[in-house]
This record gives sequence, C-alpha cells and structure tokens, in this order.
Amino acid sequence: MNTDWEKNEMTDIPKYEIIIYWSREDGCYLAEVPELPGCISDGKTPKETVANIEVIVKEWIECAIEEGREVPQPKGRLLYA
Repeated sequence: MNTDWEKNEMTDIPKYEIIIYWSREDGCYLAEVPELPGCISDGKTPKETVANIEVIVKEWIECAIEEGREVPQPKGRLLYA
C-alpha cells in the first residue's frame, strides 16, 4: 500500500490526466480519470465538471487507502486519451 498519500493528509492531491467531453445522452459534461478505474463525474459546464472530478479523485484515493488498495502514481499524458 502506498502511504505517501496519508502523510500528505490529502492536501497535495496527485495530478492525474482528466478527460472531459460532452455527453449528449446524459445532457452534461463528463470527466473521467483513466488511471483511476470508475473515477467519473459530471457537471453543467467544463469548469463545474473539473471542480467535481477533483472531489471525486480525492474520495477515490481516500477509499483506496481505507481498503488497502494501491493508489497509482500519475503517469502524465496518456497516449490512448
């Protein structure tokens, strides 16, 4: 388990790549973090969507730590995005 996140007390959230796109089906913007499975959020504007996904990333990491799962280090820009 990576305990670096616990030492930082979640004040320094890692910077993962975020993919934002308009979902016609959902009628809103969606944001996904490919490196964190299931980490997705939505919003009415791109700005709101980014703010929402930042909260979800923090919660994803906190949950992973509590469950003893590995928290991946950000890889930067991904080629498949």
